[in-house]
Amino acid sequence: MSENNSTRFVSRLTLDTLALILAGGRGSRLKQLTDWRAKPAVPFGGKFRIIDFPLSNCVNSGIRRVGILTQYKAHSLIRHIQQGWGFMRGALGEFVELLPASQRNEKGWYAGTADAVYQNIDILRNHGPEYVLILAGDHIYKMDYGDMLAEHVAQNADMTIGCIEVPIDEAKALGVMSVDVNRRIVAFDEKPDNPTPMPGRDDVALASMGIYVFNAAFLYEQLIKDADTKESSHDFGHDIIPSLIQNYKVVAFPYKDVQGNDPGYWRDVGTIDAFWSANLELIGVTPELNLYDDEWPIWTHQAQQPPAKFVFDDEDRRGMAVDSMVSGGCIISGSTVRHSVLFSNVEIHSYSLVEDSVLLPDVNVGRNCRLKKVVVDKGCVIPEGTIIGEDLEQDAKRYHVSPNGVVLVTPEMLGQNYRYVR
Repeated sequence: MSENNSTRFVSRLTLDTLALILAGGRGSRLKQLTDWRAKPAVPFGGKFRIIDFPLSNCVNSGIRRVGILTQYKAHSLIRHIQQGWGFMRGALGEFVELLPASQRNEKGWYAGTADAVYQNIDILRNHGPEYVLILAGDHIYKMDYGDMLAEHVAQNADMTIGCIEVPIDEAKALGVMSVDVNRRIVAFDEKPDNPTPMPGRDDVALASMGIYVFNAAFLYEQLIKDADTKESSHDFGHDIIPSLIQNYKVVAFPYKDVQGNDPGYWRDVGTIDAFWSANLELIGVTPELNLYDDEWPIWTHQAQQPPAKFVFDDEDRRGMAVDSMVSGGCIISGSTVRHSVLFSNVEIHSYSLVEDSVLLPDVNVGRNCRLKKVVVDKGCVIPEGTIIGEDLEQDAKRYHVSPNGVVLVTPEMLGQNYRYVR
């Protein structure tokens, strides 16, 4: 057991592991924000994209063989990976490979998460890993996968699932499990209408994080068996996991946050409200997700941007930002920004006010505008005098208004065509 806890033991496991990131989904709950990009390609946190988080977790964990399975509108995702993740050393066997849906076995596009992996089974076998780590590409968190791999081996498990306690209402969108005293999974229900709460609790359920560790040979065997099952939807949550828990050892691994949060920070930013909230959480004095962490950095494409600039200092025309994150290339010209996140190359012209808002890259806000509780998509040009977020009934006639009153604005809603890849 002492070997299992050693750094050397974990490093051997990570070297023998291939990670697969499932990044082909649209993420329809993000509405028009994913009209032109897959959910993992959606910008997050001022300068990153969502997929940077599982990718950074892999690199920081010592897992440097990674495949990314793409499908839905993958152009911006592919370009981001090519620009920002080309630093792996091929001579050392390191790589981040893009695996677009290519109808290898003439079955058509990916039918489900398990089918996506099955259609790339020849590539997996060619790489010859001992273990396969399967990750969702659309969650925000920091996790050392080495700990999970070590636990998987120590438990002599066939499959290990990362799990987290979530409020009972949120569990309806996730896979919900029940475990015995040894954390062996005894029941699993994917996206149930009535989630089973944890013993002794009626407010939380134990949910899957979409993080799976498999012994590679066992995974291949189960994927082939599932592919031959006509009534299967070929999905890990709906089909593979429920079929395994009775006859094989499938265990739960409690999520451990590398930053020491209790409970650990993990966000599914799958709705406009969740996306807006998670971005604004980062502004806090001591946010749960620390982006200023040298020990567990989040890697991304570093665009060459000049510093942010704030101009004019008159009483009625002062360029300023308070309780906000402002990225490189931004120009705040005689306007006020409060409690907001501005991505790269945002320009805000004089006499405007931006509050409680998230402005994605290349947004241009004209003079005398007021934006409150707004998510503005990449490349939007907000016309002079525009007011958004103060009259939701009027806003709903032109923009998307979320259940919690967040207004989503895209170029198409403004009658504009953004010419760059999103």
